[in-house]
This record gives sequence, C-alpha cells and structure tokens, in this order.
Amino acid sequence: MIKIFLAIAGWLGALSVASGAFAAHALKDSLTVKALEIWETATQYQMYHALALILVALLLTRTEIASTSLNIAGWAFIIGIVLFSGSLYALSLTSIKWLGAITPLGGLAFIIGWICIAITAWGFK
Repeated sequence: MIKIFLAIAGWLGALSVASGAFAAHALKDSLTVKALEIWETATQYQMYHALALILVALLLTRTEIASTSLNIAGWAFIIGIVLFSGSLYALSLTSIKWLGAITPLGGLAFIIGWICIAITAWGFK
C-alpha cells in the first residue's frame, strides 16, 4: 500500500497545483467570485489530504504500527478528495446545487481518515 498511496498522493498533489493554476488563469474571467472561492476550497482540501496521504504512507513504513487503521485512513483520504473536492469542482463549473449534497460525504471520509490516524497513535511504542 505504501507505493500505491505515495503514487496517488503525488498525482493528487500535482492535480491540485494544476487545478489552482487553471482557476487562476483560465477560469478567472468565466466563473463568479463565489464559484472561484468554491474551486479554491476544493484545491486546498485536495492538497491538504494529498499531504495527509503521504503521511499515511510514511507511517506505514514503520513496522511496529498496526496497518489496518492506516490503510483505512489512506483510502478514506482518497475517497474524501474524490467526493469533497470533486463535487466542489463540479459545483463551481455547473452551478448544479444538488452537487453540494455530496460534499459532506467527502468531509465525513476526511474525518474518518484523521480519526484512523489518531487510533493508530495509540499503537505507538
């Protein structure tokens, strides 16, 4: 899982930077200020959780740590990015309001990921 999480984190981080640049240059004249703010929130949370995924991969290299909760954390962060950031990107581009109902599911996945990291901390020796 270490290689998978690191590779996915690298791609998600790169896509976050590209997304921010795309909004700053290509979308700034075509989206409303509110839509650009929503887009920015999506890119920020994507980057935060790409970095969190790197943390998970690095923690998995420590053999004394139980990996089940870390594996759950890693997948929760990936799912969270897809649901949270993905729904916000789509909402920004389309203004389809019901897409905002998906966003909290991604937030819940982020919370699960962070709780799994906290649970993992109890296994430290």
